[in-house]
Amino acid sequence: MDTPGQLGFFDLTHRYDALTQKGDPLEQLAQHIPWARFRKTLEKSLRRAKRSKGGRPPFDAVLMFKVLVLQALYNLSDDQTEYQLRDRLSFMRFLGLDLHQRIPDAKTIWLFRETLAQAGVVDTLFAQFDTYLAGQGLQARGGQLLDASLIPVPKQRNTREENATIKAGACPADWEAQPAKRRQKDTEARWTVKRGVSHYGYKNHVNVDKQHKLIRRYTVTDAAVHDSQVLEEVLQPKAAGRDVWADAAYRSEEIETQLKKRKLRSRIQYKGYRDKPLTPKQTHTNQRRARVRARVEHVFGHQVTAMGGNLIRTIGRVRARAKIGLKNLTYNFQRFLVLTTVVRGQPA
Repeated sequence: MDTPGQLGFFDLTHRYDALTQKGDPLEQLAQHIPWARFRKTLEKSLRRAKRSKGGRPPFDAVLMFKVLVLQALYNLSDDQTEYQLRDRLSFMRFLGLDLHQRIPDAKTIWLFRETLAQAGVVDTLFAQFDTYLAGQGLQARGGQLLDASLIPVPKQRNTREENATIKAGACPADWEAQPAKRRQKDTEARWTVKRGVSHYGYKNHVNVDKQHKLIRRYTVTDAAVHDSQVLEEVLQPKAAGRDVWADAAYRSEEIETQLKKRKLRSRIQYKGYRDKPLTPKQTHTNQRRARVRARVEHVFGHQVTAMGGNLIRTIGRVRARAKIGLKNLTYNFQRFLVLTTVVRGQPA
């Protein structure tokens, strides 16, 4: 017999049914993403990591990966994730956990993500899902849309002298004597200015295919790296679409030559200069290209408004790349559901 105040088996079933009737998005995500395809890669990375003997048995690798997807979906810290796993029935059902089972704590979540980050496994998982998308008839088509989004991290309160030392590739002397302070300092993030506003953090450079609005390639740099400097890392072969759309930040003679060598057609917007403004024809061309290029802005907009914003709470480029890669992969999971009409009533 269930004691007063406790959920019984049928009470829990009724609550899950109510979540389903309300359209729990996690239920669709749990059912239609091929989680088992990632198991081998995840378990291989965990086997390579050193483990201490004794203690509790580890959590299932796919379960922990799904925890990281929840983090990316709602932009949760490790402590917030632990709390929500204990508090929310929809999270527990997504992970396949019962009320009596133990929950990964914040330290366990951090260690699992750290293992994946240091091994570069998130990039592999992203590529695996892209292969799966192609097998489902969702190959990259229609052309390539390039853009970058600023990803803020907690700001560092450094002196000018400390920042100058960091930019020179060294570590301030007094930090070496204070290891606790050193661990809290991100020496790889950078400041940049965009439209008169200063930003501190990293950049998420992406290649989105025009037809499906799926992220096909990405790379992560500090915020000060110019968008055009990583063109080679995000470009795809012409089989993904010969037309390449991007804003004027990507336009240069060097890039135009590079695209021609790869047999790609430039649809990059024209850039005006103080002594050489845009012609009426170039302005009209820019307007037409902007309507196409705007599709990549929809991707970033979704990540900000529907996935809890862009702020990440990591230190260092390796960890930032893992966090941002997980956010890009989780976006593709959601987009896949829309494109396969699993989520009804949403435009593709």
